[in-house]
Amino acid sequence: MDWKLLGTVFASVFVAELGDKTQLSTMLFAAKHDGAKLHVFLGAAAALVVSTAIGVLAGQAITAVIGPETLKWIAGLGFVAIGLWTLIAG
Repeated sequence: MDWKLLGTVFASVFVAELGDKTQLSTMLFAAKHDGAKLHVFLGAAAALVVSTAIGVLAGQAITAVIGPETLKWIAGLGFVAIGLWTLIAG
């Protein structure tokens, strides 16, 4: 078990998910459906597990064609582009 990788991925995803639309929609569902908190939790957790599985499989497939370093640069430039677009268009 690569504990350093596990911790890095956990911390990165945890911080990225705080206050995003997924967390906000989950909070709204929990507030709206009183008494169904377990159902909201299980539904949101299952959705995050499935979307993460898709991300892992897609990352594995993409790195078979594009090297991890190139993929890191593409992802980084994509985030910068989204940030600039948000600043300019927002």
